[in-house]
Amino acid sequence: MSAPSQHIVCTHCNATNRLPIERLQDAPKCGKCGQGLLTGEVQDLTDTNVAKVTQKNDVLTVVDFWASWCQPCLMMAPQFKEAANQMPNVVFAKLQTDRYEQAAAPFNIRSLPTMVAFKSGQVIARQSGALSTAQIMQWVRSLPA
Repeated sequence: MSAPSQHIVCTHCNATNRLPIERLQDAPKCGKCGQGLLTGEVQDLTDTNVAKVTQKNDVLTVVDFWASWCQPCLMMAPQFKEAANQMPNVVFAKLQTDRYEQAAAPFNIRSLPTMVAFKSGQVIARQSGALSTAQIMQWVRSLPA
């Protein structure tokens, strides 16, 4: 019997990688392009990869929906980045809603910034409003693993 595994989508090349759960802590790299998968960096999403990342990732994925004109979004960006740095086993990603309106539309974002947490293709939680690093991390830790 094979070891349990999880799927992680590479935001660089859009390839879906299957990793044994015990290797998630080993700084995994994409089998196609060699980029890091769980790096502690915020990944930028676009119209070409947002659906796949939110639907195919088995690991907890937190997407910050933001806009370039939104002051609270701009204030939260460094906080979101710091939370990502401190939680490398969670995929942190951003989608710029004013640039990728069609890609953001299916998520019914009504206020900005809004964070949406996904796991195995399901929305498991939403949080609107700018948060500090500590608040973001507390919210993420409260989600089902």
